[in-house]
Amino acid sequence: MSKVRVANFTVSLDGFGSGVNQRLDAPFGDRAGNLHEWMEIAMADRENGVANPAVDQLDRYKDGVGATIMGRNMFSPLRGEWADESWRGYWGDNPPYHHATFVLTHHKRPDLVMDGGTTFHFTGEPIEVVLERAREAADGQDIVIAGGASTIRQYLRAGLIDEIDLFIAPVITGAGERFVDPALQEFTVESVTAVPKGTLFKLRR
Repeated sequence: MSKVRVANFTVSLDGFGSGVNQRLDAPFGDRAGNLHEWMEIAMADRENGVANPAVDQLDRYKDGVGATIMGRNMFSPLRGEWADESWRGYWGDNPPYHHATFVLTHHKRPDLVMDGGTTFHFTGEPIEVVLERAREAADGQDIVIAGGASTIRQYLRAGLIDEIDLFIAPVITGAGERFVDPALQEFTVESVTAVPKGTLFKLRR
């Protein structure tokens, strides 16, 4: 059976997946601008043909993945009812997912078909129902719970996540969207790898 996994999610030293006051010019909120510096370094390394564990993790995100689930805050800086359908995500016309991507939201809108095979489905259904829809769309491949932290915690608490690849960045946000949850005690640490501007923890149920 396909796995449900969290791939390359990053938290601060004090356990937050984002800072406060997320907005268009600061998608991860205040004091969180360097949270994903490890990823920026890895993307540059990959562009230059450098192989290392961080680059491997970037590539692993798409390896065998057939569907993604994310929260509304990851898709958009806008809150509340959609004023219109002009917002099409942070990623341009060709988002990096290239498969069915389900956006959890209380405010539905029509499916959004993008270049490269990505279709965003906006849904307020229970998380278990969304997961079953994602399984069907993934057709035997893995499903990634992409974030943000509150979306991941919902699936953690429901016992629906099989593995987590978690980066801890040397950043202190002081407040924001907390990732750390008692449900993590159901996982064991399989490996720990240091990379520039982060430490990778592979967690398995």
